[in-house]
Amino acid sequence: MKLIRQRESLGATQDYQAGDNILRGVRAGTAGPVLRIYQPRPTVAFGRRDELLPGFGAAQRAVKRAGFTPLVRAVGGRAAAYHRGCLVIDHIEPSPDPKAGIQQRYRLFADMVVAAMEELEIPAEVGEIPGEYCPGEYSVHATGRTIDSASQTIKLAGSAQRIVQGAWYFSTVVVVEQSEPLRSVLTDVYRCLGLEWSPTTAGAVEDLRPGTRVSDVEAALRKMYGMYARHMNYGSLQEQAF
Repeated sequence: MKLIRQRESLGATQDYQAGDNILRGVRAGTAGPVLRIYQPRPTVAFGRRDELLPGFGAAQRAVKRAGFTPLVRAVGGRAAAYHRGCLVIDHIEPSPDPKAGIQQRYRLFADMVVAAMEELEIPAEVGEIPGEYCPGEYSVHATGRTIDSASQTIKLAGSAQRIVQGAWYFSTVVVVEQSEPLRSVLTDVYRCLGLEWSPTTAGAVEDLRPGTRVSDVEAALRKMYGMYARHMNYGSLQEQAF
């Protein structure tokens, strides 16, 4: 299984297009299973439904004022924000019947994020929490004492899945560091869109385990995906710098 560790973000739109390029290659049979990991530039990814809301233009302007780039993605739900303190894992595989196992993939890869959190001694769980941004049944969350000593349940990771003929594309974003800028821009965005949410649900791994860095979470996730690759008889992760 090829592992592409993208050392630098290309930019919001370019990163998104790079994922599409990988998907086309896998779909065409010129590449096997691919795992791409990178830290994105500040981005707010909107869902298609967000575009239809009357406050969408104002939300885009708020994103730009905050120093983030607005992006409308082909899959996923409501607006989500990420930056270099986050880790994006794009997992792309060929499949003769990509529609089969859609829900199983959501559960499997969410459980793998939970297992990675357990490596860091964070007792995470899978499931939507009330008031979370970009709500989803397979969000990964954890409850604990945050940096300000308050006990809080926060969302740590979300995922989206895209199905095309001959392949599937599964993307996960884990928030590791610096949750405040994300919370701030999402507060402005959801206000503009007229959507209710609870800002206290937006957090990061370091809020629960101070001192945690992106590299720590990446190491734990690589371990889980290495186990997955061996289980699927893909061999070990073969890293390719990008």
